[in-house]
Amino acid sequence: MDNPAKLQKAIHKLIGAHARDLSARLHEHRLKLYPPEARKTLRSFSSTEAAKLIGVNDGYLRHLSLEGKGPQPEIGPAGRRSYSIETIQALREYLEVNGKGDRRYSPRRSGAEHLQVIAVVNFKGGSGKTTTAAHLAQYLALNGHRVLAVDLDPQASLSALHGYQPEFDIDQNDTLYGAVRYDNQRRPLSEVIKKTYFANLDLVPGNLELMEFEHDTAKVLGSNDRKNIFFTRMDEAIASVADQYDIVVIDCPPQLGFLTISALCAATAVLVTVHPQMLDVMSMCQFLLMTSELLSVVADAGGSMNYDWMRYLITRYEPGDGPQNQMVSFMRTMFEEHVLNHPMLKSTAISDAGITKQTLYEVSRDQFTRATYDRAMEALENVNSEIEQLIHQSWGRSA
Repeated sequence: MDNPAKLQKAIHKLIGAHARDLSARLHEHRLKLYPPEARKTLRSFSSTEAAKLIGVNDGYLRHLSLEGKGPQPEIGPAGRRSYSIETIQALREYLEVNGKGDRRYSPRRSGAEHLQVIAVVNFKGGSGKTTTAAHLAQYLALNGHRVLAVDLDPQASLSALHGYQPEFDIDQNDTLYGAVRYDNQRRPLSEVIKKTYFANLDLVPGNLELMEFEHDTAKVLGSNDRKNIFFTRMDEAIASVADQYDIVVIDCPPQLGFLTISALCAATAVLVTVHPQMLDVMSMCQFLLMTSELLSVVADAGGSMNYDWMRYLITRYEPGDGPQNQMVSFMRTMFEEHVLNHPMLKSTAISDAGITKQTLYEVSRDQFTRATYDRAMEALENVNSEIEQLIHQSWGRSA
């Protein structure tokens, strides 16, 4: 049996050793998954998938290919056509030009349409917040929007999903903290943004450095320095790159600190993920109470609290679970239209994809049983398309 006094004395060394060993093993795992550069790449899409993403039928894409019009696909065995995400985007642009600006092909916002900033929040871990943010950002990018994903969680799971291991790939001052810090080392957000292997999707990565903003802000507030109002800093940073993007998706930390409050102040829309269990709903209740009180203080201090929309997303939903169904009905009765019509189902396909640090959009259908994959993908598409419609409505577009 371990000696308690000895263990207590050396616990920091034990934890440090575990952290270093785990980090090294995760790095080895990545090198095996993505050799030789150890960087993720995105698979090609079948002609059927490409046609669906662009909004045309497969026969039309085949016709373009046979006539040599527009960007051409890769031709594989038996004449099968496959399209990279870059080719799909190039096809969108080709069709938009030849279709006289038809917005179906390229849904990017016009100058009159404001940047949409979506804060994905929850007070409790395990609600599917990061999974939701990652799939939403990728869905919007795949469908032609210019997207910036912001990892505001010091645990940096969103960054890891996009191929950036926080302790190896993210240098000092390379997170959002670098663009919102209070000293002379502050840098433009454009210098922090990293490209991903998704066309149309860029990333502001995260790591433990983000916690510095919590500490620094507490000191600034204690000094009564009115020149450094914390809740405007993230909004200003995002505004500096607004012309490059249509939508910003922020994955907030699972706590109501200065980072989350700043994100809520920068946001034009809020998406609250909630698992339909009593303890999770009770936790969300506390989160909403605290958020309301804190944001009212921020509003009194001059913060902007006007949102285009706010919605609750039911996550990890199991239709056959009676208590979950009761909780979903309760929430719909309480919050009415503020609950998204479509829930996100609990899915082994999404969990299995996560083992290799992938989303469902990155894996092909043949890696799962078709029923499992199709069920998960249908749920994802329903949720994300409903959110996309809210975004377009905020821009004044008709359904």
